[in-house]
Order: sequence, then structure tokens, then C-alpha cells
Amino acid sequence: MNDLTPQRETPDSLMLFGFWYRALPAQDIGNNQLKKAMLLEIPLVVGRDCHGHPFALQDACPHRGMPLSYGRFDGQQLECSYHGWTFDAHTGQCQLIPSLTADQPLKVDRIYAGNFACEEHDNYVWVFVPELPPAGSGFTKAAEPPVPPPRVPTFSDQYKIAHLSADLPCSVDHGIIGLMDPAHGPFVHQAWWWRSRDSIHEKQKKFEPIPNGFRMSTHTPSSNSAPYKLLRLYANADSITTTIDFVLPNLRVETICAGKYWFSSLTTVTPITRDHCRIDVVAAWNLFRWLPFGSSLLKFVFAKFVEQDRQTMERQSEGLKHNPHLMLIDDADRPAKWYFALKAAHLEARRSGGEMRHPMTSPVTLKWRS
Repeated sequence: MNDLTPQRETPDSLMLFGFWYRALPAQDIGNNQLKKAMLLEIPLVVGRDCHGHPFALQDACPHRGMPLSYGRFDGQQLECSYHGWTFDAHTGQCQLIPSLTADQPLKVDRIYAGNFACEEHDNYVWVFVPELPPAGSGFTKAAEPPVPPPRVPTFSDQYKIAHLSADLPCSVDHGIIGLMDPAHGPFVHQAWWWRSRDSIHEKQKKFEPIPNGFRMSTHTPSSNSAPYKLLRLYANADSITTTIDFVLPNLRVETICAGKYWFSSLTTVTPITRDHCRIDVVAAWNLFRWLPFGSSLLKFVFAKFVEQDRQTMERQSEGLKHNPHLMLIDDADRPAKWYFALKAAHLEARRSGGEMRHPMTSPVTLKWRS
């Protein structure tokens, strides 16, 4: 039975370690260049080696803390600008300490700058932030991640892909529950080509538990959205189906299928600091591939949505300055409640060493108006 009493929640702003996070758009990192990035309040230096492979190190020399991003990079090794300590770009292993004399026995190869697993997929450089982030120095390189970074789903060999980003002036908690909120559409995303406030009607969707998250089960998308009507005509499909997953720490995956045509997106809300996050969207599709401006049109639509969300978060941040309680209701706010419960369950499992207890025990049907 639903709890009809509004539930108060206070986001804890705790950031989840032990996951892959998007660090930077791949196009922002040229060969032999160094870029600063911040993930979970950890400063990083991100770059590409002479072969184009990305790497990420903690942006602090283990000697005296000078940011390595100010140093020289020859395509393989980073040299600290303060004392010339040199490190392998991928492993962080120290290669040279110029101040040592021949009779000083320090084994430089036992010293490591904090290094992070790093991979490039779907227009982004991903970095794995381990449970215990490197402290800036140590005597071993980072362990291999237990899982590969997420990928945007694709369902054919030929498709288009695009991405966009926007900074949000809020904690990752507020960014994520805004991302999964089903009721804000008619108020935040009003447009003649999408939907209006007058189109609000009751909706009913089934949700089911999945590992580390939950799924809005495969369903027919909203009848009050013009793009879906256009898609049905374009695809000459009897029906359109949509599935939406949310998975810890910050992933929203949506797939839309209409006959042989499909559209998918992988959206993340990345914690930069406790009060600053970034939304990144990568979309892939085989729709309108023949249309000269198809990619630009879809990117325009996504950019419009993301900018509307960014403006909303910016305005909301004014009201969140004094950390008010959140009053969450059923059923529209149930996904937000699940997120907080999933996060708490994950942190408890890490603390206790036991298995994570999923807050959803069975499929649930939710109803709301939007």
C-alpha cells in the first residue's frame, strides 16, 4: 500500500566510489595535451599519449604536491614543473628524480603518483574512481576495475551518435532525482513540438528491480508527445516501445524501438564537488540517417531539454542554499525514494562487507499525472 504521508528526505551529498565516471568529452583532449578535470572532489590530470590512448593521474606530484598538469609531457612521461620528478603517464610509476646523486639508494620505481584506470568510449573519456582514492602518492599502481565502463546501447551496425554536456549548480543527489523525475515535463519542457501543460493526463507505469537499480518496464511512450507521433509515422510501425533504466551510481539508460528503427541514450550525472555536478548525454540512433540535418536536429532537441533542466537546477539552487528538507510524495516521487534507498543500501553493504539489500522486492505499478 502506498504511504500517502509526504516523506521528508535530506540528501547526504555523499559521493559513491568504486564506479566508472565520465571525466571529459573525448574531443577536448588532444594528443600530447594535459587537461585538468575534477571528479568526486579529486583533481585529475587527463591526457593522451603519443599513440592517442587516454590516461588519468591525480593532479598532485607525490613529492611536494605541485599539480602535474603544469608540467611537461613528451607523449609518454609527465615531468613535474617544480623539481623535475618524472612519471609514466599510465601507471604513475616514478621514472626519474633528478636531485638524487649516484650514491643515494632510493628506489624511484617504487614511488607512484595516484593513477586511475581510464578508457575512451562513445565520445567520452571514462575514469574509474576506486573505493579508496589514491592519496597522491604510494607504492603501487591502481588495481584493475572489476567491470568495464558503461556503453550506450546500439542495435544495428550503422547509426549516428552525438553528445552534449551541461554544468549543474547542485549536488549529485538533486541532479539525479531531477533526471528521474516523471512529473516535471509539462512544466519544464514545454514546447510546441513536445507537449504543453494542457496535455497533462494520468499515466500508469510498471517498475521492476534490476541489479543496482530499477527499470521502467517496456511500455508505450506518452501519447501527448509530438515526436513520438512523428516517429510512428516515419517508422510505419504498429507500436513504439520505450524502456528506461536507472543504475547506480548515476546512469539513466533509455531505449526506444519502432520496428527496425531505434534510439538510445546514456545519461549520467557526474559529481564534481559536493555542490556541483555535470550532466552528460550520449545518444545513438538509426533514425533519419538519410536526412542531411538529422543529427543537428536531434542534438538541438537534446540541447533544449538539457538547457531547460540546467536553468531549473540553477533556480532551484537558490531555494536549496539553506538545506531544506525534501517533501517526497507517492507515486511521482517514488523513483527518488528508491534512489536514496539504493544509495544507502550500497553504502551499508560496503561498510559491512555483506550483500546489498535491494529496496525493491518485486515489480511495482506507479500512477501520476504529467
